[in-house]
Amino acid sequence: MLTTSHIDRVVGAALEEDAPWGDLTSETLIPAKATATAELTAREDGVFSGGEVFATAFRLTDPAITVDLHVADGEPFSRGDTLATVTGPARGILQAERIGLNFTQRMSGIATQTARYVAALAGTRARIVDTRKTTPLLRAFERHAVRCGGGFNHRFSLSDAVMAKDNHLAVLTAGGLSVTEALLGVRAQLSHTTHLEVEVDRLDQVEAVLAAGVDTIMLDNFSLADLRAGVELVAGRAIIEASGTVTLDTVGAIAETGVDVISSGALTHSVRSLDLGLDVSIEHLGH
Repeated sequence: MLTTSHIDRVVGAALEEDAPWGDLTSETLIPAKATATAELTAREDGVFSGGEVFATAFRLTDPAITVDLHVADGEPFSRGDTLATVTGPARGILQAERIGLNFTQRMSGIATQTARYVAALAGTRARIVDTRKTTPLLRAFERHAVRCGGGFNHRFSLSDAVMAKDNHLAVLTAGGLSVTEALLGVRAQLSHTTHLEVEVDRLDQVEAVLAAGVDTIMLDNFSLADLRAGVELVAGRAIIEASGTVTLDTVGAIAETGVDVISSGALTHSVRSLDLGLDVSIEHLGH
């Protein structure tokens, strides 16, 4: 969840990193009383995300700056559209410009990419979800952007659910327990509200995992034929997640196999920031 307090904390740290002792350039070149207007303009089509984050960069720099957002998070826009207008002290606008742009360009890039994945799933039952392959300390920002694009979020952190992968299972079964026995022991330790997901990489592992009553079974790096076979084998006994090298080119075919969820790190780990510009014009020099 992207809260105002979290936005303030992260954006505040970014502003401090960028201007730890103030903006030497603006303080030297721009009169203290100068005012300006700036327009956030789209230089390509996309889906907007990060409006509050963008506005916070200016608010924390100078509370006298006003930001009017013309599109809401999750709304599509076209090249040439004005997405926001910023007015107020020129020094503050110029100081906050880069930080505000950096956040909303990246978040809008993620939202735009996610929307493409969502479009590729049209007519199927599958939903696209992100992964923990996010930028450290920016997970809430990037996952908010995924939701803006119409996608969904996987577990937010390691604290949210039990997700047993191959290395976990290797440790669990090292003492001679079967996979089913080991997972039943795990289930016995969990509250009724805690979700249990288990990853498998072969069809012959499915039954042993399902026998433990897992909530979700992840079919990792399965071929399309094996995904279809896995869907038939599971037969509604658990949520089926497909994962592994999911791209925009492959996600549609994966969805057509009948899986419930498709997770893709590409939504966040290799996305391109969208091209947005902030065009500043000085209104009054204020000498």
